[in-house]
Amino acid sequence: HSLEYRKKHVAIGKHNTSYGSGLGDAPFVDSKNSAMDLKKWKNQFQLNFQQTKDPNTLVFDMIGIDAALANAIRRIVIADVPTVAIHRCYILNNTSVMQDEVLAHRLGLLPLCFNPDLFEFPPDETVVTMIDSIPEPEENLNLVFRLQVTCERDSSGKLQNQTVYAKHLKWVPIGDQKKRFKDNPPKFVYDKIIITKLGIGQTIDLTVHCAKGIGRDHAKWSPVATATYRILPSILFKKPLTQTQAKELVDICPLKVFEIEEGVVVAKNPRKCTVCRECIRKDGWDDLIALGRVRDHFIFSIESTGSIPPTQIFLTALEILQNKIDRLSNNLAAET
Repeated sequence: HSLEYRKKHVAIGKHNTSYGSGLGDAPFVDSKNSAMDLKKWKNQFQLNFQQTKDPNTLVFDMIGIDAALANAIRRIVIADVPTVAIHRCYILNNTSVMQDEVLAHRLGLLPLCFNPDLFEFPPDETVVTMIDSIPEPEENLNLVFRLQVTCERDSSGKLQNQTVYAKHLKWVPIGDQKKRFKDNPPKFVYDKIIITKLGIGQTIDLTVHCAKGIGRDHAKWSPVATATYRILPSILFKKPLTQTQAKELVDICPLKVFEIEEGVVVAKNPRKCTVCRECIRKDGWDDLIALGRVRDHFIFSIESTGSIPPTQIFLTALEILQNKIDRLSNNLAAET
């Protein structure tokens, strides 16, 4: 591979890859004061949003950054964007087969549809396990839900409440919450999430307090199911292929990346490529095809749990990254 190719691409061979990080020849570094030339960088940076059918999934391309920045954004999305989730579970009665601590853990992981900006972070507290009464919730820190279900037969002899769903948790407004949240009352993202199952005569009676937190403290506060990025695959032909080779290439690719157009084979769908190397596995094929990834082109996928829209998660993550950078900058200024 030529040096120019390696500057812009991660080269992928049959059994190895070249170093993946960095922006090749560091095109945005102002060599006089060894800092990033922001003007140059801004001119080439691109952010392209892709269409997705799922409102909870955001797919976008970031072009002109390196892996360090891409990974910083991914990690902030997973661990630093705050949400509101069930934080304390006060069980008054539980005669189901599910143990109290397993039930409490399952409740914590229910995604809650609520804007975390409306709440403050709770103060640090020591956990008390044996208590005589439920602590008083605070209207700017907590949401309260009550779950009271018993499995019993109705008048027709049919069993009621055999399955306990998220919809059985009823919101109990405190203070002026009823007025404040009347347009958008807090609710769980999906009504039909199964919490547990009850046998006849079994009952659950509990109260939960929800609070604001971040994913690095507990996974229940992570706003995403997954946040991933991959580097855009690049497929170039080193030599023209014969008709037989072209047909073989189209058939060999499991993800149908290649197509024949006007008698010539082209890499029609490079985004579908998972770099499985099937096209260069046979002897001699790596002399025909240059398989690689474009160094500075990242395809992000943010899949929200539904508690916050994915666009909001991304914008909040950028804000948090900016705050971290500002804090570092201020600390360095104070040190020097």
